[in-house]
Formats: sequence, structure tokens, C-alpha cells
Amino acid sequence: MSTHSRLCTMLTILIVAVFALQATGCGTLLYPERRGQTQGKIDPGVAILDGVGLLIFIVPGLVAFAIDFSTGAIYLPPEKSGSGSEKGEQARVIYVDPDSLDQQTIEIILTERTGTTVNLDREDVVVSEVRGSRDFLKEYDALVESGRIPG
Repeated sequence: MSTHSRLCTMLTILIVAVFALQATGCGTLLYPERRGQTQGKIDPGVAILDGVGLLIFIVPGLVAFAIDFSTGAIYLPPEKSGSGSEKGEQARVIYVDPDSLDQQTIEIILTERTGTTVNLDREDVVVSEVRGSRDFLKEYDALVESGRIPG
């Protein structure tokens, strides 16, 4: 085998190895469950792997970053991002005197705060009493699990 053939073979193996490494460094392949996220904290591990591809070959690195950002796989899942879960972020606490609460008062307060008319008598409305944010999250999870509300 000539030196030229050996050099071509080694170069081919090196290029295939680099592209294989880059493909496994893509967050979309590593974390398919993260696809569809639109924001959050960037996962440093995925960013570093994409950056390594950028250092070795510019085009595969740029492609990896573009794919990870477009699919959302570069972002940490909400429970690991430190910003709370989506359901916790959507929940708002409204402080009121519990002794003055009745159904009509609750409907008025919720209508004022959300800008949407609230009717607690509808069949698709679930009313639960909770004490604190942890109880809210537990109750929410239980309602989703039971199928009474969509997840």
C-alpha cells in the first residue's frame, strides 16, 4: 500500500470520526424529548458539544447550532432550568381575605385579573381548594393524571 493510499485512508477515517462525533454532539439527537421548546436556559453541555464542532469544522458546528436552536433541544427542560415548571410559571397568587370569599367574589376577582369572563358553574371548570403553591402543583398534577384537565 502506497503512502498516498495510506494517507487518504487515514484522512477518510478522521473525517468520518469527526462527523460521527459531531452528530452525537447534536442536542437534537441526544435529547429528542426537548424538541419543541421555544425558550429557556441553554444547556451548557449541548452548547459545548456544538462549539467543538464549530472549532473543528465551521459548517458542521453551525449546522448543529442551527438545528439545536430551531428544534429547542439546546434548552434545558423547564424543571432543570431553575425557573420553575411551566405550570408554576402560569400560576398567579392573588391575596384576598378568605372570609370574604364566595363564588361570586371569586368570579369577579378572576375576571378582573385575567380579562376573561369567568363562570365557575360551567361543567368544564374544576374548582379545588388548595393551601399554598405546593398544594396547587400537587392538585394540578392529580387533575391532569385523572384526565379531568388537559396536561
